[in-house]
Formats: sequence, C-alpha cells, structure tokens
Amino acid sequence: MGSNDCVISIFRPRHRKRLPIARKFSAIWGAWMKVKEREFVLFVYQTFHRPARTERDVIKLMVDAIENIKPICEVEKVGVAGTIYDVPGIVARDRQQTLAIRWILEAAFKRRISYRISLEKCSFAEILDAYRKRGIARKKRENLHGLASTNRSFAHFRWW
Repeated sequence: MGSNDCVISIFRPRHRKRLPIARKFSAIWGAWMKVKEREFVLFVYQTFHRPARTERDVIKLMVDAIENIKPICEVEKVGVAGTIYDVPGIVARDRQQTLAIRWILEAAFKRRISYRISLEKCSFAEILDAYRKRGIARKKRENLHGLASTNRSFAHFRWW
C-alpha cells in the first residue's frame, strides 16, 4: 500500500469514526470550509505520516493529542440572590472533544497571526505540542481546571 493510499483512506467513513479531528471540523468551521477541511486534514496527516510510519500510529498520535487537551470540568456562571458565582461542573464527553479540537484550532490561528506562517504548519505544531502536553491549548485547559478548583466551594450552587 503506497503512501498516497494511506492518505486517501483517512477520508473513508471507517476512519472518520476513529479520527475525531477529521470528524468535528465541519461542525466547528461550518459547511463552507469542506474543501479547506480536506486539504487541512490531508496536510496534517501527511506531515504526521513521515515520523509515525504507519497509518495506525498517525491516528493514535492525533487521538492522544486530543485526549491531552480534553477538559474534565468547566465553569458556568450562576446567579443566586443577586450575586453571580462561577460554579464548576463536569463536562460531557462530546463537549470535551469539541472543546479540545476548538482550542487546538484557536491556538493554531493565534500562532498563525503571531508567526505569519501557514495554518497547516501552525496546526501541525499545535497538535504536536498537545501530544507533548504543552502549548497554548494545554495552557487553556490548565487555566480552566485551576479556575474550577478555585471555585469548588460554590459547587453546591450547581442546581440553581
């Protein structure tokens, strides 16, 4: 199986189920980005394919990167008796994945503005940073968890 076959097979339905970054793009970017989505995922996949060697390793690397960014808890604002509190709560699995991918993309856009390089290269760098448990998206996760742990005394307001 040639390298081109591996790259194209990522867009088959059986791989879209396993690769969350390819599956969630249309929901985050909208329908008008379908062509750009395919080019983007193809570039990132080809770039990861060089060091990873096999298709399974690429999928595992991208899934692990998203797992490292997923938030466990989040904070929502609740008003009780005229005062607004930040109340921590657990995040659903689908929302965890959506937030992780959204944060990776936002970090890539920020990096693109700062360094003036292509979005694909910025996304590759951010996914690699996420895999190594560092980067802008990971910092955002840590800040959210810190805010939730700071406000855990208000957890009893969760049901208001």
